Formats: sequence, C-alpha cells, structure tokens
Amino acid sequence: MTTSPERRRTDAKAARTSGPGHPARRDRHGRGLRGRLVPATVPLARTKAEIFDDLVLDTVESLERRYAKELAGVEFAVEDVPPELNVYDSDVLEDGEVPLARLLPGRPGRHELPPRIVLYRRPLEFRAMDREDLADLVHDVIIEQVANLLGVDPDELA
Repeated sequence: MTTSPERRRTDAKAARTSGPGHPARRDRHGRGLRGRLVPATVPLARTKAEIFDDLVLDTVESLERRYAKELAGVEFAVEDVPPELNVYDSDVLEDGEVPLARLLPGRPGRHELPPRIVLYRRPLEFRAMDREDLADLVHDVIIEQVANLLGVDPDELA
C-alpha cells in the first residue's frame, strides 16, 4: 500500500507531537535529545572563560593577601579582546602589536574612578601552550601591571 506525500507529512507531524502543541523532543533518528556530555561537577565542564577568571582570581587573591592596603581600591577586569584602537597609550602592556592588558589609573575628583587593571583573555590564551603556561602568563601580566600601578619593580611583587 502506498501513501500520498501529504499523508506521510501528516503522519510524521503527528508522530513528532506528544500532546496538544508539545513537540516530543526527538531528533531525526528518533533517539530524543541527549543530555550533557560531561556532568557539571567535573573540571571539564568549565568554560575557557571560567578557567581564565579563576587564574586571574588566584593571582589577585595572593597579591591582596600581601598588599591589602595598596590594592584596596583597585578593580581587576577581564575582557575577551582589546578594543579596536590604532594607537595605544603607555598604559597598555603589548606583545608586538597586540595588547595583553591595560592599566587605567584612577581619577580623583568629583567623579572618582578607582584604578583598574584589564586583562584581555583571547590574546593571553593564544600565547599559552597549555593551562600551566597560561597561569604563569596571567600571573606575570598581573604582576607587571600592579607594579606599574604601585611604582615598584615587578621583581619586588613576585
């Protein structure tokens, strides 16, 4: 027995719905949706951005334990990529032509802005071979920027 194309479409549509207006959540092979590939409790479930943020926090927390008074008002931030500027000021730590981090000194006055250190995640990740290398690079960049902010030699902070 052969069925018309219209009849097949109607049958397929009826098979996809599991009630009034509720799709049955099946893929084209009829297996249904798959769950997460990795449970949320294992380290593999963390995104690159979350891992990078943790590396930054580890370095900042170790610095704040030793230099709590000096770093009391300093903000640390992470951006994916640097802004598109033709020329960068001296407050930008560069590798060749690519900015890795930026120190924005605070502005006292009526609209007081605290000092801010911004790390650019993608350029730093691109330069690292593995996670340990990335951790070292993040640590070195933060040390360099904090040293510039405090006006000390980076070797004194490390």
